[in-house]
Amino acid sequence: MAIRLRKLHDQVMVITGATSGIGLTTARMAAARGARLVLAARSKEALGELADEMRSRGVMVETVAADVGDIADVERIGQKAIDRFGRIDTWVNNAGISIFGRLEEIAPEDHHRLFQTNFWGTVNGSLEAVRRMKHRGGGAIINVGSEVSERSIPMQGMYASSKHAVKGFTDALRMELEKENAPLQVTLVRPAAIDTMFAVHAKNYMDKEPALPPPIYAPEVVADAILYCAEHPKRDIYAGGASKMISAGSKLMPAMFDRYMNATMFKQQQSQRPTMPGRRDALYKPDPATELRQRQGMPQNVHERSLYTKTSLRSSPTTTLLVAGGALLAAFSLSRRLAR
Repeated sequence: MAIRLRKLHDQVMVITGATSGIGLTTARMAAARGARLVLAARSKEALGELADEMRSRGVMVETVAADVGDIADVERIGQKAIDRFGRIDTWVNNAGISIFGRLEEIAPEDHHRLFQTNFWGTVNGSLEAVRRMKHRGGGAIINVGSEVSERSIPMQGMYASSKHAVKGFTDALRMELEKENAPLQVTLVRPAAIDTMFAVHAKNYMDKEPALPPPIYAPEVVADAILYCAEHPKRDIYAGGASKMISAGSKLMPAMFDRYMNATMFKQQQSQRPTMPGRRDALYKPDPATELRQRQGMPQNVHERSLYTKTSLRSSPTTTLLVAGGALLAAFSLSRRLAR
């Protein structure tokens, strides 16, 4: 079935994790393009401030304070959208959290909590979207994975595991919906390292404050990809050329990329700043001091655009293949340097 997606100015869009980082950037960009929004996050106060900001600009918006790991909360998101707008055209499963530290040192309850948000939150949101959308005209379900959806990394092992699981679930859901010719497009967006509050919100077991390895991209790179996929059926999108490079290189040279990760990731995921006693995080509840911020403001150079992502979204398959070849060449060059 050919799936027809509405233009953003005619859409009702649900976004989870909407008060920070990628979710917040996507919400503001969608609002600027005329979408009607249903925004979900755990902080009722932050949602209220965001809604006031948008309504002052004429945006039609509803908010739901919800924990995506709770099925009843996710059902309330879907119900609020139907009650207010009568349908859902795009559902973006964005909410996520991480933990920095060695797997054996992390408390089991923290492992479980991360999976409850990242994996079960995506499952809950996707199935609620199917239930609400399949018989009301269809639309797009967009799940935010990661560059680690296929390549695990040390010191964020459970986060990488959850994103592997998100990819597996997303692929299975897509096939089942395609088999029954349901009018739903299921897309996985895989961001590279992004300048958001990700490291600040993560729980940290390390002696140093967590950091993200370069290259780092602006959240607008991901938001633009999400909004493009809301209007144009896409299966997979890599947000940031580094995400494609890591994925391609890992498939072709898995052992070499293990060596690369061991050589770089332990150091690159730790800043120079010691972890402060009593450090706050957002694993179990939101941190009011860090809500409504799109970026952390990282010291590294942040790439405001991604040529690879822009090309893969809007250019011909041939041009995209050429740019992807460049990513493969970069991965091969990296492996040769490590082999020396």
